[in-house]
Amino acid sequence: MASSSRAPRPVVACLFDAYGTLFDVTSAARHMADEIGPHWDQLAEVWRLRQVEYTWLRTLMDQYVGFRTVTAEALDFAFASLGQVPRPGLAERMMDLYMTLDPFPEVVETLATLRDRGIATAILSNGSPDMLEAAVDSAGLTDLLDDALSVETVRRFKPTAEAYALGCRRFAAEPRHLAFVSSNGWDVAGAASFGFHTLWVNRHNRPMERLPGRPVVDLDTLAALPDCLCPMDGDTGQ
Repeated sequence: MASSSRAPRPVVACLFDAYGTLFDVTSAARHMADEIGPHWDQLAEVWRLRQVEYTWLRTLMDQYVGFRTVTAEALDFAFASLGQVPRPGLAERMMDLYMTLDPFPEVVETLATLRDRGIATAILSNGSPDMLEAAVDSAGLTDLLDDALSVETVRRFKPTAEAYALGCRRFAAEPRHLAFVSSNGWDVAGAASFGFHTLWVNRHNRPMERLPGRPVVDLDTLAALPDCLCPMDGDTGQ
């Protein structure tokens, strides 16, 4: 793990990406592995990759649809790319499971610690409001988050500036006064370019993206996050 040696950064709030950061995006396919077959992990990988790529492409094409639709289209592609025709009802059950993805094991304790230290917490995600509500409720995070911000408000997926600006509006703070945490390198790059104090949860020891915007801190998991931040006092207005 590589991390900053600086003192904890004062922030108004800590914003979290949802999928891959708080919630394990492979868990829906893993829970259905017996029905999918031995290549369930390949399916999960293609599903996630296409899901993310479709958000970028739809934003470029000005063809916004909700994240649930994007996720379903990506799953359909994933099955086709592996030459599989899913059994009747399998795709629907996997989509239902995607609504209640497993949280990573350290998530509850991390959010609770931040809250105890006086740092507001919120999700800032491509997920649609109903998806985020279901995931947060299923994981028992409702009382540990101040908000769940969805890009559906602006109909532009991350990494657009319009999406990240949702956090600034919610907490009436400049980007530099907000922490943003993601496991997705492209998301970290976008958030850093926007001006957030970014922390990368690099669970799989991946190389840095060759994009503008770099994380201030690298972490293996969310467990060390609270020691990287502290609450900010005083005026944070824009």
